Amino acid sequence: MSAHEYDHGHTFAGWVGCAIGSVAAAVAGAGVVMVSGLLIAGGTAIGVVALLVTWALHLAGWGKGPGLRPREEWAWRVRDSSAPGGHDECLGCRLAGRRRPAALGGAVPVRAGGESEVAAAAAGADSAR
Repeated sequence: MSAHEYDHGHTFAGWVGCAIGSVAAAVAGAGVVMVSGLLIAGGTAIGVVALLVTWALHLAGWGKGPGLRPREEWAWRVRDSSAPGGHDECLGCRLAGRRRPAALGGAVPVRAGGESEVAAAAAGADSAR
């Protein structure tokens, strides 16, 4: 039995990205304390690397898409079985050209007020919590 009853989203991509991001924050923070533009720029560059590494690991199946995963995939060392096809409503997958939301058949319809139906559905889901 698991120690927790919820899918907290702990993934290999998340842990690696957080570790690299922590180094980036430490380097940039040291740059602020030492008044060094070079260290601040270095910390910023390491932060960009953290973002790219996390995205690459997510696309390789070591991350997770929005929502809950099957219980068998809750452990952080388990690869995401749905990653090769992309995740619905996942910005990272859409930026990589993986897929659009399946419920909309690839298109994003827009309401008369200019708000997309995806955004309206997301807002409705958030307000129900």
